[in-house]
Amino acid sequence: MDKLETKIPPVALFVLFIVAMNLISREFLAFHFNLPLNGMVFLLCFVASGVIGIAGVYQFRRAQTTVNPVKIDGVSSMVENGILAYTRNPMYLGLFLLLFGFGYWQQNLLSIVFSFSFILYMNRFQIFPEERALEAIFGAQYMDYKQRVRRWI
Repeated sequence: MDKLETKIPPVALFVLFIVAMNLISREFLAFHFNLPLNGMVFLLCFVASGVIGIAGVYQFRRAQTTVNPVKIDGVSSMVENGILAYTRNPMYLGLFLLLFGFGYWQQNLLSIVFSFSFILYMNRFQIFPEERALEAIFGAQYMDYKQRVRRWI
């Protein structure tokens, strides 16, 4: 299983999840319910994901360090300000919010539940390896950051 660590770019994984959630929604009609305000929930998730994701990219660019999650060794500085003072993974949080909003918009409970498996996958195969690498690079500074700021929200 370690072979999957940091191998699939999160955006590619996001696309796979969207496709899978669309298939789930079409195939498992027994899980279809009329959930309230589906368009509003999707819109809120869409806007929040954009704001959070872009804020994360902005902070990384401002610090002149990589935003490429597959090339962890390209990290040149630790970023702790802006949105990264509230979540250690703003871009991943943004992708999850889009998945959740999409599942809710589809009005399919199985699709919504499936969106949470994105968090499980990302924790195991992307975030844990990133955290190990960042601990090796930044040591106590990163350990302190991990204590102060949550992984997701």
